[in-house]
Amino acid sequence: MDLGSTRFLKALLLAVFALLPYCCLAETAPNYSFVHESTTAPPVSYHDYIVVGGGAAGCPLAATLAETTNVLVLERGGSPYRNPGKTDKGNFLFTLLDPSPDSYAQTFITDDGVYNHRARVLGGGSVINVGFYSRAETEFVKESGLDEALVNDAYQWVENKVVFKAPLLQWQTAVRDGLLEAGVLPYNGFTNEHINGTKIGSTIFDMNDHRHSAADLYADPKNIIVYLHATVTKILFTTQTVGSRPRATGVIYEDALGVKHTAYLTNDSKSEIIVSAGAIGSSQLLMLSGIGQRSQLEPLGIKLVMDQPMVGQGMADNTLNGLFIPSPNPVELSLVSAVGISLLVNYIEAGSGLNLAPSFGWISKFLLSILGQTATGSFFDTRLNGGIILQKVARPLSTGHLELRSTDPNETPKVRFNYFQEPEDLRNCVQGMKTIINVVNSKAFSKFRYRTISTQQLLNVVAALPLNQRPRHFDTASSLEQFCIDTVMTFWHHHGVCQVGKVVDKDYRVIGVDGLRVIDASTFSFSPGTNPQATVMMLGRAMGVRIEKDRRS
Repeated sequence: MDLGSTRFLKALLLAVFALLPYCCLAETAPNYSFVHESTTAPPVSYHDYIVVGGGAAGCPLAATLAETTNVLVLERGGSPYRNPGKTDKGNFLFTLLDPSPDSYAQTFITDDGVYNHRARVLGGGSVINVGFYSRAETEFVKESGLDEALVNDAYQWVENKVVFKAPLLQWQTAVRDGLLEAGVLPYNGFTNEHINGTKIGSTIFDMNDHRHSAADLYADPKNIIVYLHATVTKILFTTQTVGSRPRATGVIYEDALGVKHTAYLTNDSKSEIIVSAGAIGSSQLLMLSGIGQRSQLEPLGIKLVMDQPMVGQGMADNTLNGLFIPSPNPVELSLVSAVGISLLVNYIEAGSGLNLAPSFGWISKFLLSILGQTATGSFFDTRLNGGIILQKVARPLSTGHLELRSTDPNETPKVRFNYFQEPEDLRNCVQGMKTIINVVNSKAFSKFRYRTISTQQLLNVVAALPLNQRPRHFDTASSLEQFCIDTVMTFWHHHGVCQVGKVVDKDYRVIGVDGLRVIDASTFSFSPGTNPQATVMMLGRAMGVRIEKDRRS
């Protein structure tokens, strides 16, 4: 091998970075002696369970299964512990917008013209999100088919390990009181439950603003191996006889050097491959492995294992629209603590004092040019002197689809969400924007806004910012309907492409195939709670318990 090759040097650097947490960060990271770079993996290995994806579902799932069985986890990203401060609350935007090749978030642009991100790090989305923790609505639990007691135990298991009460300082208090003035009632105080009204929830940031992701749910189990920078290219199948159901038997994965490795299931009828690679990654892998719509797979030269046209269909994302509010007074660093919940319609969330790179200083001049002399000073130095209030359409009826671009597993597929295709989604967005405007105009929020800046000027600011690649219209800022359409962003709550009853059964087994399950947000028909991470982690734990119980029966 040419020692000067880019691939070799990259792999060497990845290996060095992978060792840092275990050598230098003993007080920060758990004892992760079972986590290794995939370049150290043997050519062939055998396991009771192979979990593809070490994200918000895969981590608790694998940790639970490893209590009694042999488990392999294959994660395409790196370790969040190589630079633990990178995921602290103050670095939220730094981490999310990091453009480096080994960043924790892979950027892509949807066919709708909206910037988006996929997690690629052990811990998944829980490493790059705003950290808010809130359980699902009762309806979601009933529809999931999971036992209610098991669900509650799984939530509690997660909460005992990585969840903290969200702080309520001045900005978040003003948002809370503004929501109440705006009529988002009743006030439910602190609760993890998803109920109508205004509440204070939990977070995965501790009192020192350190993040505790799903990767923290491992407890150094002895029966587990986690390989980082391990990209699964294909699931392997066998058929016993002509016409019999295919059975998953193993996976092929590549390490950072591009060397292929094969992991097989042990010769046990209850051994399984479990795909937990997220809404985009899980459906992509099924297609790359031959499970999908024949008309999409065969032109790419993919051998069809099962014609399943619903894989990749029903792709959904909750829309994000909102306002930036410059403040005449100092604001604290905060992510989501207070939320307003209008069930089936929208959710209101807020953050303040976010850290920005110095290169974002142009935004301050840009805003001043739009707002004129109504405000003075700089809105940005390296920190946002103000905040954002956002609304999320609760259950979008608009859905799209996912299609492979190629057979390269590292290439994000074509994704279209069809934002606001359904009129009801647009109506809910407009209602959410009206609530935000009422919060901004409330007496409770008056301390944090310039009296001389109108809400119309705030709408003008957002309309002028390059938040996406969608066209602007003459009435973008004057029509709330057009504002929602033109300034839409993602809430990163992708779901729906491997839904229960369509691609997987109520036990999350892929329909028509043996030895293969999908357990993650791709199976959801709607995104649970205000933010889904609590339920995704719960699902991993609950299904791990159930699978382990079934194995013993």
